[in-house]
Amino acid sequence: MSTPISIPGKHNLAVSISPTTTTIHDRFQTRKTGAVGPRTLHSVDNGDFRLLLLENISMEAVNAFRERGFHVDHHAKAMSEDELCEKIPHYHGIGIRSKTRITEKVIRAATKLVVIGCFCIGTNQVDLSASARAGIPVFNSPFSNSRSVAELVMSELVALSRQLFERSYELRQGIWNKQSKGCWEIRGKTLGIVGYGHIGSQLSVLAEAFGLRVLFYDVVNIMPLGSARQVESLSALLRESDFVTLHVPELPETMNMMSTDQFAEMKSGSYLINNARGTVVDIPALVEALKSKHLAGAAIDVFPAEPGSNGAPFDDQLNPWASELRALPNVILTPHIGGSTEEAQRMIGEEVSSALSRYLGFGTTLGAVNFPEVDLRAITTEQSNSIRVCHVHKNQPGVLKLVNEALSPYNVEKQYSDSKGDIAYLMADIADVSLNDVKRLRETIDRTEANILTRFLA
Repeated sequence: MSTPISIPGKHNLAVSISPTTTTIHDRFQTRKTGAVGPRTLHSVDNGDFRLLLLENISMEAVNAFRERGFHVDHHAKAMSEDELCEKIPHYHGIGIRSKTRITEKVIRAATKLVVIGCFCIGTNQVDLSASARAGIPVFNSPFSNSRSVAELVMSELVALSRQLFERSYELRQGIWNKQSKGCWEIRGKTLGIVGYGHIGSQLSVLAEAFGLRVLFYDVVNIMPLGSARQVESLSALLRESDFVTLHVPELPETMNMMSTDQFAEMKSGSYLINNARGTVVDIPALVEALKSKHLAGAAIDVFPAEPGSNGAPFDDQLNPWASELRALPNVILTPHIGGSTEEAQRMIGEEVSSALSRYLGFGTTLGAVNFPEVDLRAITTEQSNSIRVCHVHKNQPGVLKLVNEALSPYNVEKQYSDSKGDIAYLMADIADVSLNDVKRLRETIDRTEANILTRFLA
């Protein structure tokens, strides 16, 4: 069984992650083998590290964790807040996609949790501040599904301009309706990209290859790719574009950024595509713009409220306008599949599982979205009886002095610290440490007022 770390004023956090049957005594008795290379580190507290993966995260990620010796429970569906509060106390790590919400209430219930992995681009489904205050870094995969989303947008451009979904539906109903009225080539048209990040810039290159003129709007000045041109305002982009596609994060300032006034600014007969976040479009206002024929069509992949599992209804109980939106012509509705390709899910699984494993095994927080990014070069096989201290603490004066006083009897081989907001993180490797030394160090650091969570890796 793992031994919880006692943190004054906090709940007890078990930080045991060792997947092996070796003991701390075995690891401290390691002798030099003559080979120089990175050592595999384990938590000083023995025990079975348990990981909960939800929402059908790729089996490549599941297998990667199991190969590293972690106990993994894998579920196809999301969990509600109440379900999470019941289950999470038994786990040291959790992996989710976009439907599971990790709220402050869940964080308070997570008495053993030390890391969160979002197997997707966004992290708005996690209370990042509450996680950081509990000493829990959050990792995501900001790049891995960019190509999949960009390709989906390209397919939607063609499908909307050719009324493809309507013609296909009619033929499935036995109706032959060959027509060219209101159908267009996308070559020579103008694509307006709102948000020129990883997805927007990839889309820009693909669109130009199709012969589209590309404009983009972003809150920062960005060097364009190809012949794309940045415009000074959203209004300028809306007035010039035949297609408008959104690629922005969910923030207070992006909430309903496309509403009645913005739709009125768009060209008559233009199209809207949203594969970003469901809250950035005012759907009732979009419905009115489509009903009035001011917009010729739309493609929507994300919604303000989405079902928690496959097979659940997408109806007016979930979103009061659902049936009205579903009834409109030339509207493509997809169930949040922008990043749902085998390639994207495999790359996301590899990236996030690697980030979590690096943090658990080596303490590195590179890529964490809510945490200081700290890393140290690996402890080598030549460095016998060395341990790594991973100390999460409140960002306040005097902490380093206290920690360094605790470490002063030992040879500190390397040390690095950084802070982000109210949270600071220190990593230090110290040599020639005994088991009793580790116990004394733990007690000393745990007693410091700023301590949030401290792990010892050996």
